[in-house]
Amino acid sequence: MIDSSSLSGLPFIRDARRGRASSFDESGGNVDRWMLEPGETRTLAEIEGPGAVKHVWMTLASREEAYPRRSVLRMFWDGAQTPCVEVPTGDFFGVGHGLVKDYWSLPLTMSPRDGRGFNCYFPMPFNREGRIEMTNEGERRLVVYFYIDYETYDEPLANAGLFHAQWRRENPTEGWGDDSRRMDEDGEFLREVWTTPNTTGEGNYVILEAKGRGHYVGCNLNIDCFQRLKNDWYGEGDDMIFIDGDTKPTLHGTGTEDYFNTAWSPLTEFWTPYHGQPVASTGGEGWLYKGKQSVYRYHIEDPVHFRESIRVTIENGHANTLSNDYSSTAYWYQTEPHGAPHPLPPVGERLPRT
Repeated sequence: MIDSSSLSGLPFIRDARRGRASSFDESGGNVDRWMLEPGETRTLAEIEGPGAVKHVWMTLASREEAYPRRSVLRMFWDGAQTPCVEVPTGDFFGVGHGLVKDYWSLPLTMSPRDGRGFNCYFPMPFNREGRIEMTNEGERRLVVYFYIDYETYDEPLANAGLFHAQWRRENPTEGWGDDSRRMDEDGEFLREVWTTPNTTGEGNYVILEAKGRGHYVGCNLNIDCFQRLKNDWYGEGDDMIFIDGDTKPTLHGTGTEDYFNTAWSPLTEFWTPYHGQPVASTGGEGWLYKGKQSVYRYHIEDPVHFRESIRVTIENGHANTLSNDYSSTAYWYQTEPHGAPHPLPPVGERLPRT
């Protein structure tokens, strides 16, 4: 069975049965929400397969600051013993820093009002069973409304990998160099930084590490800039992707904005189906890039395939010279079993810088 979601595939009849899990009021009333107490985990959907989750809509409410970082989405496919997806809720839907923001992309959106309507269109197939759960790790109750729309089939989708997502943070990244020289008037330290080689990716910020066979389909990256060089721009770091055990980058890019399909140190908030910048700080104190940034790049048309392993990295400043707050969510498909997941930090280590 081939699953086609493009406009050209819509006329073709498929043997699928539609289902939904939602927070609707089972009494027939209008209290269509769930309340998650602090520390509570609840299963949002438990589906017997073969099948595929086709769409997730969700909205949250809380009296706590940065509540999108205080709850966690977990997804398990085909009896996996560890999560295939384990990501703070807001970051999963495409924007970090505990923020919500109106924006759209092809697979993920935050919709009005004020970015609080979360949507995910990444297809999530499974062969036997799927389970989606949420944990409230905040200190106050969390209001949750949700739809999880899915299909079930007579047989599994042929050659389909299982959906995975991984969250990481390094706060701060480990930069180098003499802070007193960063703003040298003659630019001597800047020239020293730019001529320092990095051919192996050692010390790069890691977006994804995975073992198995599959393909990487993109990420969002969130940076809070509090350290600068003379030219102010934080994004001189190259992307370096290592495939199937290569010791030198299999794919080596030319700079952070280049990987995210922008150019010349962008300052504009914008969004397109495959890449965008939902959050762009214009800084302060004469520093254009000071503060919070959020960018995304989805490899929908150009997935990065791997047979054994993949390691997706990016420099934090050229040759990893800068110390800033980096966090990210990576999305990919692969066969099971997956490797040991990267441990999710406790909620206190996930909260944004103030």
